[in-house]
Amino acid sequence: MENKMFCYQCQETAGCKGCTVAGVCGKKPEVALMQDLLVYVTKGLSCVTTRLREEGKSVDKKVNHLVTVNLFTTITNANFDREAIIKAVEKTLSVKEELLGQLESKDQLPEAALWNDARGAFDAKAATVGVLSTKDEDIRSLRELITYGLKGLAAYSKHANALLQDNEDVDAFIQKALAKTLDNSLTVDDLVALTLETGKYGVDGMALLDKANTGAYGNPELTTVDIGVRKNPGILISGHDLRDLEMLLEQTKGTGVDVYTHSEMLPAHYYPAFKKYSHFAGNYGNAWWKQKEEFEKFNGPILMTTNCVVPPAASYKDRLWTTGAAGFPGCRHIDGAYGEEKDFSAIIEQAKGCPAPTEIETGTITGGFAHEQVFALADQVVDAVKSGAIRKFVVMAGCDGRQKSRAYYTEFAERLPKDVVILTAGCAKYKYNKLDLGDINGIPRVLDAGQCNDSYSLALIALKLKEIFGLDDINDLPIAFNIAWYEQKAVIVLLALLYLGVKNIHLGPTLPAFLSPNVAQVLVDNFGIAGIGTVDDDLALFFGEEA
Repeated sequence: MENKMFCYQCQETAGCKGCTVAGVCGKKPEVALMQDLLVYVTKGLSCVTTRLREEGKSVDKKVNHLVTVNLFTTITNANFDREAIIKAVEKTLSVKEELLGQLESKDQLPEAALWNDARGAFDAKAATVGVLSTKDEDIRSLRELITYGLKGLAAYSKHANALLQDNEDVDAFIQKALAKTLDNSLTVDDLVALTLETGKYGVDGMALLDKANTGAYGNPELTTVDIGVRKNPGILISGHDLRDLEMLLEQTKGTGVDVYTHSEMLPAHYYPAFKKYSHFAGNYGNAWWKQKEEFEKFNGPILMTTNCVVPPAASYKDRLWTTGAAGFPGCRHIDGAYGEEKDFSAIIEQAKGCPAPTEIETGTITGGFAHEQVFALADQVVDAVKSGAIRKFVVMAGCDGRQKSRAYYTEFAERLPKDVVILTAGCAKYKYNKLDLGDINGIPRVLDAGQCNDSYSLALIALKLKEIFGLDDINDLPIAFNIAWYEQKAVIVLLALLYLGVKNIHLGPTLPAFLSPNVAQVLVDNFGIAGIGTVDDDLALFFGEEA
């Protein structure tokens, strides 16, 4: 059977319609097929675990972790390794068969819960279970919106799990919701309700991760991060997994090898626990999509801990390592189960024989404005708002990407009125975090809360301001939302904000291709979701004609 693909889960999908020949991300059709199959068998497993819970039986944490890792593996730019994905499919089928034997009844289980076939049939099956297997456009749109939100939620859960934090309610919901995306009896209204419920558990999942990170490493604090280089050889760590960083820092102590963060790992510098490592050098480079030119110049090995992998150039492929849910064929992978110490000795040995990084910029970046740091500044912030020194906040969180249209966000930030403060999290900040935007009464005009994983801080900050100002509605705050999105973690953040009641969010540079016209209209009518316009038009819309 000819390998065919259809994927529209990210913002850069071809023509804002769908990738059908190869992924804009670099994903090949044969990899896309296996990712579709992995999602399908994970939904089948979730039907079985949901039935087990309905029968009053417990589900082992290892099974919950398998579900979250499987979903994480299929996130944009995470895993390009077909053989690794096939192994995940085989493992999932094996676990599902074992759990099927524990059921009292298999009545009315969907086909995905019962299917199990030889590896040779995987491609044929995958071709029948992809996105387009749901014929009704609106049902398909909502099923995919929920599934992508669950992928983002699974990513957050995985990071919390790595720090030995679990939430059985979140895991049970992920699996129940996956199972419901196979239920042909559910109406559009049912799926809209499930979409908002996904947002509720998105808030819970982000709270779990926040608790895990701050419990392990302390509350992020105002920090200045060096963006230059030192003279020692280095390892560059990218992605989002703080536990991987901790293990790497411990194992590189006394080796003469420095550790640098890249892209979404930058906010690790804000945590007190990591400041004790003298060889934790600084941040190297910018957002994920520039990695081909920047990884070439880094000279040493690079460790990709999660998604945001760009297919590497041959010149540095032998220096690119993956771990966790990430993978790329031909790159070395470092295994390690939950709670186990990973062995980074091989990547450290490679680093010792490499030249020091080539300097690509100098200076510093300031960040660390997660919820506790902002709460510590609350009186100062409130006084600035009451005096009129701060007219408004604009949330510019989310993702960066390579499309030229994303230059909009740099220009928008540059041209903001001087009495407006940016609240940000995620790699979207690389569009403006190196601009000299100054401060307002000592408060920086770019308040970086951290990774996309830390968007929870922005929600807490908004809720705190609502409380301080004695408002009944979060939408009465002087906060505008102009968010850039790219992949599925941004989807769960959006659904979480909708659950919290936030309205009039602007998404760009394009609205998701997976929103059918009718589903998009539901979001417009009920939540005021909108796209972006020109910088001039949007400045006038958010801040008035005088902007």
